[in-house]
Amino acid sequence: MSEQLWSGLFVLLLATFLGLEIIRRVPPLFHTPLMSLTNAIAGISLVGSLVLAGGEATMTAKILGAVAVCASTLNVVGGFVLTDRMLRMFRTPRRTADTTAGERS
Repeated sequence: MSEQLWSGLFVLLLATFLGLEIIRRVPPLFHTPLMSLTNAIAGISLVGSLVLAGGEATMTAKILGAVAVCASTLNVVGGFVLTDRMLRMFRTPRRTADTTAGERS
């Protein structure tokens, strides 16, 4: 394998461990704003992977770009689903029409 590939894999490995350590130590109160920031970063990586997949490059680069598009899309969608779920936990329940009608009587 070439030295450039080894250094790329080394950077990926270090970034993975660093990301896991940072996310694991985040208190639950800060999780929703952090997920919003992570969604923005994932959106940027989605745009970059679209450029790579659609550019004039080798077939290997196009395949890796397509894989990156799929992974980035899953990351963005999953992040928004998770953020929406967490925000629903903090909403106050709304009164239904039956409850308000029963209180008036």
